[in-house]
Amino acid sequence: MGKQKPCDCPKCLPAWLAAFGDLMSLLLCFFVLLLSMSSMDAKKISEAIGSLAGAMSVLEGGTKTEISKQRILESTPIESREESSSQVNRIKQAIAEMNEMMEKGKGPAVTLKESEQGFILRLPASLVFKPGEAKIENEDALLFIKRIALLVQELPNELEVSVRGHTDNQAPGRNSPFQDNWDLSAGRAIAVLKELLLGGVKADRMHAAGFADFRPEASNETVKGREKNRRVELYFYARKNEEKSDLKKSILDKAQALNK
Repeated sequence: MGKQKPCDCPKCLPAWLAAFGDLMSLLLCFFVLLLSMSSMDAKKISEAIGSLAGAMSVLEGGTKTEISKQRILESTPIESREESSSQVNRIKQAIAEMNEMMEKGKGPAVTLKESEQGFILRLPASLVFKPGEAKIENEDALLFIKRIALLVQELPNELEVSVRGHTDNQAPGRNSPFQDNWDLSAGRAIAVLKELLLGGVKADRMHAAGFADFRPEASNETVKGREKNRRVELYFYARKNEEKSDLKKSILDKAQALNK
């Protein structure tokens, strides 16, 4: 019996290739449908790109995806906050350099503390003043305050500075030109404020106050505690115009009540 000839049936494609072709056709139809239902508004696209690049908060506060002018305006303050944080970092760098200089003399350190409304820069009194005096004679302290003044000028204008003097519970001393701690704390605060003025900070952004020994940071029973309490604080905070108007209205109401 002779050998049979091979079948002359035509060769077919693999079965998986047919399934793959059907999948590609379905995907093509899907994207064509998406393209036909979308509206290509160039203005909205540019607004979306600008908002994402500037704030990355298009969907902040809800699930609404429509890009509106209100959402773009809401994202604007983020840039100012980034600028403020950059200046705060520069202040921290200046503090670190000042503390490195003071390590040679083993004196107290300058510190920066955050608060609910801003941040507080604390200057140890022994770094800036002699005991019982309010005149700044330390050249390193003067240079540091001038450097802080330059950084304050770059902060937002709505940021105000409250210069606050504090003492321990010990009297200024017989050789001091000040009668009590009220005068001493206020005099030291004013001295630092005047150096900030000479450094270029606007006068309407600052005010000075003296708290004597009534706001201690540590116990006055120890030497280290009293040294920590003798300080001048630069309190940076943002005060809104609404708060100013409310305060003014409250003062006027009280004055009118006293006149009755």
